[in-house]
Amino acid sequence: MLGEAAAELASVGGTALVTAMITDGWESFKDRFARLLGRGDARETEVATTRLEECRELLASLPGPDRQRARTEQEVAWRIRLGDLLEREPGAEHELRGLVLEMQAQVLGPAVQVEQHVTGSDRAQQAVQGQGIQVNTFGGQGE
Repeated sequence: MLGEAAAELASVGGTALVTAMITDGWESFKDRFARLLGRGDARETEVATTRLEECRELLASLPGPDRQRARTEQEVAWRIRLGDLLEREPGAEHELRGLVLEMQAQVLGPAVQVEQHVTGSDRAQQAVQGQGIQVNTFGGQGE
């Protein structure tokens, strides 16, 4: 049975993997993931490469709502596969974690800090965009 940290890594890994499938950097990640899944066995690496590419082709071929449903299904499938891998090969955790961090950095890009200062009175409303530091002042100016 997977520990909590390994289960979380498998979950995040499945999501990151499926997200990376529809990015420009997919080819380099596909090969590295196939090697991770193959664990040094050429035949298993080839099977993993085929499975990864079939998944990517499926996602690329579907329109909006169908793609989202297929994406959710694929995330679950890859979470299970990655969980199985981590259960069989606990040493794969470090390599998987590194791949996930690289994929997240590529997909999400550099972190952006957002700072928002708001002053409102009477029936003012605030819209929060992004995440970061917020300073809110309610009431009249100078009160």
